[in-house]
Amino acid sequence: MTSLVTNRQELDGATAIPMTTAVVMTMGALHDGHGQLMREARMRVGTQGRVIVTDFVNPTQFGAGEDFDRYPRTLDADMEVCARNGVDIVFAPAVSEIYGSSESGIYVDPGSRGSILEGKSRPGHFAGVLTVVAKLMHITRPDVALFGEKDYQQLVLIRDMVSALDFRVVVVGVPTVRESDGLAMSSRNRYLSDRARARSATIPLALAAGKAAAHAGADAAVAATRDVLVAEGMDIDYVACTDESLNEPIPGAPGRLLLAVVVDGTRLIDNVPVEVGMTS
Repeated sequence: MTSLVTNRQELDGATAIPMTTAVVMTMGALHDGHGQLMREARMRVGTQGRVIVTDFVNPTQFGAGEDFDRYPRTLDADMEVCARNGVDIVFAPAVSEIYGSSESGIYVDPGSRGSILEGKSRPGHFAGVLTVVAKLMHITRPDVALFGEKDYQQLVLIRDMVSALDFRVVVVGVPTVRESDGLAMSSRNRYLSDRARARSATIPLALAAGKAAAHAGADAAVAATRDVLVAEGMDIDYVACTDESLNEPIPGAPGRLLLAVVVDGTRLIDNVPVEVGMTS
């Protein structure tokens, strides 16, 4: 049975018996991409372990003019998703439970990798992400934490933080779960109109084109991706090809092809692993 707890005291009581614990951190509006994280968490800890899902829309990672107020809150439906996927505890705190009556102004600095790509377009975003992840790791005390690769930059930065600040937790990245047409599952997909949803199917096609072109080098991968997006008239924020740590791509080594676009007012991100060839 899946239990709902809303404050630290209840969580401490629910986790009083020591056992291997996995946490999946979410902002709710759960879908099968989250379900895959939960199933992977259960596999990691086994039947004798504990799986916690955090369900918290974090205000500090939203910038001015972003969608915090309209971000979907669907706790009843989220509980059903968690129950179907073997979650033991859902921790759904109020903002005051996490940040107190007022914010202290103290945040985790994401470093230089937090100022590129998403960080460049959304200043302060990753400071908010890392701060809440750090808080939730302290509160839930997991042995393992699972995050989706769709938010690849976030995954890299969380690993950086865990390493730099000596958190005793293993961070596991789980491959992106996709719809039948290849679009990455995202809570924001529900914002898309039918027309925008159809247009969004261009995103995985663009990434596939870039991945196929990556044998000719990172620049070729970016150009091929952009060509597909431009042909569809997409509003492109960025397309980038990096190494696996978001640094400059290394010819002949694995990398990541990442993009962000805005489709009829909804911002979508995606990425795929690539093998970066030698530039001709």
